Amino acid sequence: MLDFTFHNPTRILFGQNRIKDIASEIPAGSHVMITYGGGSIVKTGVMDEIKTALKGFTVSEFGGIEPNPTYETLMQCVARVKAEKVDFILAAGGGSVIDGTKFIAAAALYEGEPWDILETYGARVTKAVPFGTVLTLPATGSEMNCGAVITRKEFQAKLVFSHPSVFPTFSVLDPTKSFTLPERQLANGVVDAFVHVMEQYLTFPVQGGVQDRFSEGLLLTLLEEGPKALKDPEDYDVRANIMWVATLALNGLIGAGVPQDWATHMVGHELTALYGVDHARTLAVVLPAMMEARREEKKEKLLQYASRVWNLSEGSDEARMTEAIAQTRAFFEAMGIPTRLAAYDIGEEAIEKVCAQLTAHGLNKLGEHQSLPPDQVGKILAACL
Repeated sequence: MLDFTFHNPTRILFGQNRIKDIASEIPAGSHVMITYGGGSIVKTGVMDEIKTALKGFTVSEFGGIEPNPTYETLMQCVARVKAEKVDFILAAGGGSVIDGTKFIAAAALYEGEPWDILETYGARVTKAVPFGTVLTLPATGSEMNCGAVITRKEFQAKLVFSHPSVFPTFSVLDPTKSFTLPERQLANGVVDAFVHVMEQYLTFPVQGGVQDRFSEGLLLTLLEEGPKALKDPEDYDVRANIMWVATLALNGLIGAGVPQDWATHMVGHELTALYGVDHARTLAVVLPAMMEARREEKKEKLLQYASRVWNLSEGSDEARMTEAIAQTRAFFEAMGIPTRLAAYDIGEEAIEKVCAQLTAHGLNKLGEHQSLPPDQVGKILAACL
């Protein structure tokens, strides 16, 4: 296992009716801006709960943050945060709203051109407006990490940034707030969390036994609970397990001290930026093909995955790896998510476009070994058609 330092300052308020506790987490006298997406928190009553909890604070709102938050929309909010002298931001929604809020929080105190934050992957950030979250869509783990993904429509670019100053100070995780999610969003969340774990797990052995077993437990929980959630949308225990897995999948713990891949995500981001396909659905398309193309370099961990997650212990190594990849694809399909580009009306033309975007964004060496060039990505995408 590699040496590491683990730091995560986010305080988690988990369980039913925890929104009422947020006032004690925010400095008295703060001007709080609530950021949200398309308005579902208004329809479901979450906004009313938040406002009740924030009595005594100055409260303003900014809605309309997109499922893939755009630089253009977020900069409108940045202008308001500055003009209204907002002291604290409360993101209410899923990962996109939280990611967008991280950018808003950093850009509002950034002295240069805010696009620099994304072009330098957060390297130039020094501080941010403090913020908390009320999670309604478990998927990205953004509620307990310091990373975000932002799209700029003008450039068809979807870039990642991270910085310790954009850890949420607290996050409310109430599983009942996910009961009203459409089936599509629920399925997306399960698959997104699954692939987050795989990016940190399916690399090469470094004797990280704790991280491996932890990751395998998260994957098994998603395999068990994901289909149950589709059948019974208001099973609290199922939703609680899914919500907690999604948070743990990307709060840094399972990735501490072990190599990480993220090639599937980088390719998926470009597909989303170019074609508008849901983030999780691009991951479901790319991951099985990525596993197949890189099965030799990942052989030891892929066989471990086959054995411990899919209970595949008989047959040749090649047969077990093939079956593990097939079972992974079948799970995504069982969650209602197609795993071929054709299902999203994307054809062969995507190969050249995605590879060009990767090159333009300096992503010429992907994977845990930094050895996956765009031309190899093109071959992987050809297998996704």
